[in-house]
Amino acid sequence: MNSPIRQQEITPSSTHWIAQGQSTIRHEAEVMLRVAETLDERFAHAVEMMLNCQGDIVVCGIGKAGHVGTKLAATLASTGTRSHFLHPAEAIHGDLGRVGDRDIVLMLSQSGETEEIVRLLPMIQGLGAPIIAITSSAQNRLGQAAKVVLELGGIIEACPLNLAPTASTAAMLAMGDALAITVSQHRGFRPEDFARYHPGGSLGRRLAFVEEKMRPLAQCRVASDQLTIREVFRTVRVTGRRTGAVMLTDSEGRLSGIFTDSDLARLFEQDEPVDIERPIASVMTRRPKTTTIGTRFQAALNRLADDKISELPVIDHEGRPLGMLDVTDMVGHVPADTDTQDEPVGPPTLKIRFPNQDEQGA
Repeated sequence: MNSPIRQQEITPSSTHWIAQGQSTIRHEAEVMLRVAETLDERFAHAVEMMLNCQGDIVVCGIGKAGHVGTKLAATLASTGTRSHFLHPAEAIHGDLGRVGDRDIVLMLSQSGETEEIVRLLPMIQGLGAPIIAITSSAQNRLGQAAKVVLELGGIIEACPLNLAPTASTAAMLAMGDALAITVSQHRGFRPEDFARYHPGGSLGRRLAFVEEKMRPLAQCRVASDQLTIREVFRTVRVTGRRTGAVMLTDSEGRLSGIFTDSDLARLFEQDEPVDIERPIASVMTRRPKTTTIGTRFQAALNRLADDKISELPVIDHEGRPLGMLDVTDMVGHVPADTDTQDEPVGPPTLKIRFPNQDEQGA
């Protein structure tokens, strides 16, 4: 098994390699800055077309431009613009059926003369779909067929042979991202919309709301605060794995307190006899820490850690319980830190630990 690369002494050869890497990045950055300065009314026209599109944005390219195109199609889709990628080779074997006259085709080709792209142009025009081209010049065949041309100009590649697409694809990607983000902003795309399209992973966790992740009320233990300790633990049962706490409500159904399993154990650890016929309201934690629907799930996770509690009731805006965030349910939402093996598991922004039940309400 290969060992990880560690910091080593800088040698003359490695200094040269670092300089080459820096030169490549600087060259591509300079090209993108130059392209940024060339944006004009044609860019605004392309944005307007995309905002008014009644169908999909169909992104098309081949080779390295095709790889850029698949990324742009994904970026458009995830930021609120319906989009999919069309491979030129597959297009002539039936996939042209994905294109309609309500769609816009975003075609990528630096030369604008690529055989597979040029072959598609009359077919796409015949389908009635307007073309937005990202290419070097409005004078090449792709540029001449397009309704709007976003010119990148002649670009010297970062490749020393000026052959491998590097700076040109970086510029193409930047232009596509500029379109996607500008369109998204003018659509009024919100964090809630982003969360809808990114339900999984760290993005989904950060943007989700507590009501999407909580244990629903039917799976929680809830009881009246007028019951005795015995009555609560004899009558309040749920199927499946139980939470470590009982949420207690007043006569109007509002959360009035919480009583944990550790609270019960602590009662039995006392020297004097335990009166389990006493009202549970006399031993519950009043005004427990809660979170309200509409709160971001990540914020609730942070509160579990910061307040060192194991259960966090979720309530509505009138104080009625709707569910529970139980720390045992949160394990799958806390990604492992892959950089260290000896430190506790937890994301950089959430050093979570799993406290004892008796820390609730502390």
